[in-house]
Amino acid sequence: MRYGVIGTGAIGGYYGSKLARAGQEVHFLLHRDYEFVRDNGLQVDSCDGSFHLDRVNAYARPTDMPPCDVVLVGLKTVNNHRLHELLPPLLKEDTLVVLIQNGIGVEEDVQRDFPGVQLAAGLAFICSSKTEPGRVSHQCYGSINLASYSCRDEALMQAVVGEFRQAGIETGLVEYNEARWKKAVWNMPFNGMTVALHAQTDQLLKNPDTRRLIREQMMEVVGAARHLGVRNLDEAFADKMIQTTDVMTPYSPSMRLDYDFHRPMEIHYLYTRPIEIARSAGFPMPKLEMLEAELKFLEKNLSDT
Repeated sequence: MRYGVIGTGAIGGYYGSKLARAGQEVHFLLHRDYEFVRDNGLQVDSCDGSFHLDRVNAYARPTDMPPCDVVLVGLKTVNNHRLHELLPPLLKEDTLVVLIQNGIGVEEDVQRDFPGVQLAAGLAFICSSKTEPGRVSHQCYGSINLASYSCRDEALMQAVVGEFRQAGIETGLVEYNEARWKKAVWNMPFNGMTVALHAQTDQLLKNPDTRRLIREQMMEVVGAARHLGVRNLDEAFADKMIQTTDVMTPYSPSMRLDYDFHRPMEIHYLYTRPIEIARSAGFPMPKLEMLEAELKFLEKNLSDT
């Protein structure tokens, strides 16, 4: 299959490069580092073995790209308004668009803008960042689960999973709502808390007070999901996420990096939207509502300065 990558950053750059290295045809849309990648290729510094792509199908404009069978969207959700311009040139009648993005409600909004397009969620569990042109730093983990939102072709989903696995990426097919809320169990506490307390993941868990608060926030997500009818999500899953993070390389999640580099934070889909959904179903999330308010305060102060 032919793959397109919109948003060649820490996530799109990593998974797209792994697919290209395995021999798949991958076309990368780039922005600031287009000329650098065109001339120098892509470098992935990885805990699983570093590699370099010498020749990259790199583009500065989506209109120069070919239609693709699968489009991986690695944009931050704050840039989803740009999909009106970026996505249509890559679409065929049966293209599958995989949104490898954070938060709750993303697919619903993209589907409203692109009715009839097959959508899937990509739930990545990975510590990865991009702080230099054409270079992805992959610190640990790297698996991704795919969940159909509106895909009409189960064989296509299975084929994508198979090609990800052939590229050395641990990949599974999961149920959509379960996958999105499971991802939120980690994302909602850690993304915001690393910003609000200017700390990395290991510092938050080594302190007994913030470790307890992280777990309480996780349980708010679990409670909201269960109240909404999501299955296979319980206290044991929250504890597993904490234990997994205990052995993780000290990490600054994407929201912390966005704050540090004075970029807009993904507050809407990571906090506002799931909090609203839970509240409308009769389940308040007071600790995460407080964290959301703190993040909005910090972002406004950042933009004012």
